[in-house]
Amino acid sequence: MEDSGAGSGPPPNGAVDVQDPAVQAWLAALVEQWSAAIVSNDVTRMAAFMADEWAIVSESGISDRDTFLGCVESGDLTHSAMRAISPPRVRVHGDGATITARMTNTAHYDGRRFDADEWVTDVFLRRDGRWLCVLTHITPAAPTVPPTAA
Repeated sequence: MEDSGAGSGPPPNGAVDVQDPAVQAWLAALVEQWSAAIVSNDVTRMAAFMADEWAIVSESGISDRDTFLGCVESGDLTHSAMRAISPPRVRVHGDGATITARMTNTAHYDGRRFDADEWVTDVFLRRDGRWLCVLTHITPAAPTVPPTAA
């Protein structure tokens, strides 16, 4: 089964799913700003998008906010590129939201370069009028297979 990430079928069990395009666009732009902050390697800018309990889940396991930001602050982890290569799928659920997109990034960890192509889902919560990310989940994207000639 293949999904571009842009689709959004009807909600299950006849639930009402009213999405405000303006809020969805605002949240998509917020994720772009956070990506720019990550590429800046500025811990203060990055932390402004993250709740204190933020964690990232990857093929390596779970890392918390302090560990992640500590790696950036020490210079052990840097990013030089990060961009969405698919339209984001943004769903708002009251004071919660999920944003999923296929993204590429270039990172350097412990002196080694890593080029990643991943599906990224961020979970945001609105607190005191601010949207903060509480969880990021990354999954390596399957390689795109070109169509075969008939």
